[in-house]
Amino acid sequence: MNYNELNFGTTTREQELSMSAAFPILMRKVYVWMTLALVITGVTAYGVANSPGLMMAIATNKLLFWGLIIAEFGLVVAISAAINRLSLTTATLLFVLYSVINGATLSFIFAIYTMSSIASVFFITAGTFAVMAVIGYTTKKDLTSMGKILFMALIGIIIATIVNIFLKSTGLQMIVSYLGVLIFVGLTAYDSQKIKQMLLMAPDAGEGAQKIALLGALSLYLDFVNLFIYLLRIFGRRE
Repeated sequence: MNYNELNFGTTTREQELSMSAAFPILMRKVYVWMTLALVITGVTAYGVANSPGLMMAIATNKLLFWGLIIAEFGLVVAISAAINRLSLTTATLLFVLYSVINGATLSFIFAIYTMSSIASVFFITAGTFAVMAVIGYTTKKDLTSMGKILFMALIGIIIATIVNIFLKSTGLQMIVSYLGVLIFVGLTAYDSQKIKQMLLMAPDAGEGAQKIALLGALSLYLDFVNLFIYLLRIFGRRE
């Protein structure tokens, strides 16, 4: 996520004094937005999973299925690339829309895995995510170089996943799943540190700073969801 596009410039003495008050407000917004997005995704996924008509439509209509996937990708790109041109309200609505669409595409986990294993993996994900977020937030070590390596590794597993669509190799899928867990565990720490650094530079809690918080929420939301999916592939019990 390119936070650097939102440049606050230099701060005045008055802005520096107000920063301590703005920072906790902005960090709270990051996690509130992220949590709300996860709730929206979960409710949507469960609702679609319990609607045989919707499930059948997504499963049998390739145009609809791939349309949802492309829409997800397009929304992430739109929010990230056009954040300066979007109003905060529009960006927030796009984030909500993305959460709904992602919930629809994730609805199939309820047909594949048992409810108990989904719940167990969710709590494992939440615990792992919380630990890595705290580490990223509190560590004094600069994680920038680690972030670059993890991003390259992420591209690698995306390519491997696409290749495995044709190979249908269970072994390769498991390897990708373990690598995916490691990558998103690391990205959670990296993104947490990056968000903290950017919000510390925010002169106040105005719209520009809140856009940074929204991008941060989107990044952490993606980290959480992907970590959950890869852990579910490893530990989930099938129906």
